[in-house]
Amino acid sequence: MAEKEINIAKVINLNLIDLHLNGKTKKDVIKELSNLLKEDDDITNTQDFIDDVFLREEEGETGIGQGVAIPHGKSKAVKNTMIAIGLSDHPIPWETLDDKPVTAVILFAVRDQDADTLHLKLLQRVAILLSDDDFIDKLHDAKNKKDVIDLLCGNKGR
Repeated sequence: MAEKEINIAKVINLNLIDLHLNGKTKKDVIKELSNLLKEDDDITNTQDFIDDVFLREEEGETGIGQGVAIPHGKSKAVKNTMIAIGLSDHPIPWETLDDKPVTAVILFAVRDQDADTLHLKLLQRVAILLSDDDFIDKLHDAKNKKDVIDLLCGNKGR
């Protein structure tokens, strides 16, 4: 069963991390992260992908609390299932479980054909990480892109 374990290192890279998001709204931030996915050649059409993310947003809040949101879009516009991560120096208004703004956004871009398998495993893996307060603190405090990748991949360091 271990071979079914998801390897987060395959769905994230340095190009998909922004440590200083400019956006002041949920829409701006999702667009900013979607542009990273487009520049990395993981999505074919930025607007189609953004539309799919907002369709999902209508189903329920993706702000999970503690300053973190995990929006996601299953979309025909996605070529490679990937994760884009943005950190912000300022609070971003978002519908969250604790009614507080977010400063860390983990955007999942999921190919339609991966929707039921890889998508769920990715969400589950990230959810496990996000259930750890220490992980959330380290995510908010990340100083460089490599720190973010190491953290997600479980290379905690000391």
